[in-house]
Amino acid sequence: MLIAIPEVLTKAQVREYRTRLDAAPWIDGRVTAGHQSVQAKNNTQIAENDPLARELGELILGALGSHPLFRSAALPLKVFPPLFNRYTGGQTFGTHVDNSIRTHAASGGRIRTDLSCTLFFSEPEEYDGGELMVEDTYGSKSVKLPAGDMILYPSTSLHHVTPVTRGARVSSFFWLQSMIRQDAQRSLLFDLDTAIQRISAHADAGVKQSSVQLTGVYHNLLRQWAEL
Repeated sequence: MLIAIPEVLTKAQVREYRTRLDAAPWIDGRVTAGHQSVQAKNNTQIAENDPLARELGELILGALGSHPLFRSAALPLKVFPPLFNRYTGGQTFGTHVDNSIRTHAASGGRIRTDLSCTLFFSEPEEYDGGELMVEDTYGSKSVKLPAGDMILYPSTSLHHVTPVTRGARVSSFFWLQSMIRQDAQRSLLFDLDTAIQRISAHADAGVKQSSVQLTGVYHNLLRQWAEL
């Protein structure tokens, strides 16, 4: 399931955070790469323990916590603190799969990476290349979203970032452990939740009763599948 989460951040927030990110120190992005992906990764990022990264990461998580589409699609249990990367001058990230387990350097806390997230801080017209290419059941999908929008996709997916040949692609990236381990089950619950919300918008009493019944089905499936 590949889902775009629009307007996680406002344009004003993007401008403010981007200005602060541009002035921050950037290091070799391979410091957080696994054994496989270190061979394919060529970008820069802000150190995981940098105070700015921690501050902006908390602001991003706060914004996501109140975003209904994100909550419905991800059903998050644990979220790895957001990191920040930048691609310029032909930098790229070759095809790879994200590590199955991530350990936070400061806290030692670990999560299973069920879903990967990329939140864009550069507008599409600011740079050439830099598309996130995600392989799924129906082929390769190209993702290049407006600044402030985020893409959510299974961490099990093969994916890569194409070379940035002009400008700079700045983004936040992180992972989360969902209450629902299996992507197919998350997809079913998301489709059911979306349908319930649409049905609930109607005022007819019979439709409302159907909405209540479907809501019961949703929560019983969630009760059966959730891992807490």
